[in-house]
Amino acid sequence: MTVYRRAGEGDPRFVDRWDDGFGWVAHPDEEGVRTGHALRGDDGVWLVDPLDAPGLDDRVAALGEVAGVVVLSSYHARDAGVLAERHDVPVHLPEWMDRVARRVDAPVERFAESFGDPAVRVRRFEPLSMWREAVAFREADGTLVVPDLLGTGPGYRVGDERVGVVLSHRLAPPRSLADLDPDRILFGHGEGVFEDAGEALTDALAGARRRFPRALASTLGTNVRLLAAAVRE
Repeated sequence: MTVYRRAGEGDPRFVDRWDDGFGWVAHPDEEGVRTGHALRGDDGVWLVDPLDAPGLDDRVAALGEVAGVVVLSSYHARDAGVLAERHDVPVHLPEWMDRVARRVDAPVERFAESFGDPAVRVRRFEPLSMWREAVAFREADGTLVVPDLLGTGPGYRVGDERVGVVLSHRLAPPRSLADLDPDRILFGHGEGVFEDAGEALTDALAGARRRFPRALASTLGTNVRLLAAAVRE
C-alpha cells in the first residue's frame, strides 16, 4: 500500500459531517489516511490542512464562501497553496511555525493565537525540533482539531482505544489537552470522534504510557513508514 499518494485524481471519502463542517480523505487507499476539514464560522469557511480532491469545491460551496486556508502542522503543507490560490485567499500559519511557507505557492498571513470568527484558538506544541504543531479548539461549538499528536489512522490506536497518541509521544503525551471537553475531535490522520469525545480524549491521554509496549509491538513498522514519507513532503 502506498503511504502517501502525491499525484493524480482520487476518489475521496467524505467523513466527519456535522452542521458546520465536514472532513474528507482525498486518497482512501493510502496508508497515511490524510484528512482535511472544512469549518464554517461567521466569517466563512476555513479549510484546515487540506488536500485537493474531485468534488471538494462543490461541498465547500454548500457551506459558504472560503474565508481562508490554515495549516496546523509543519508537515501538512499538502495542497494548501493550490486551494488558497483557487479561492483567492491567503494561507494562514501560526507565527511560530516554519517550513510550510516555503512549500506553498500562495500569499501567507501569520496569526498569533487564533484564527476565524468565532475564534479557533491554537496551542503550540513542538514534539521535535523540526515538528511544530498547533492544536486548535473552537470553544463556541466544542470542535478540537489535532493534526498529528493524536489520531485514529493506522499507527495510532491499539486495543479498544477510540483515540490514539502517536507512538513517538506515548511516553510523553500532550497532557495539557486534558482540560478540554470537546464535543468532537477531528484529526489530520483518520476519521474524527463525535460520540463521547471528551471521554475518548481522557482515555487516550491517561492510558498512553500504559499501552506503550503494545503500541510499540504492533505499530512500530507503520510509524517508521509514515515518518519516512512525511519528511519527504
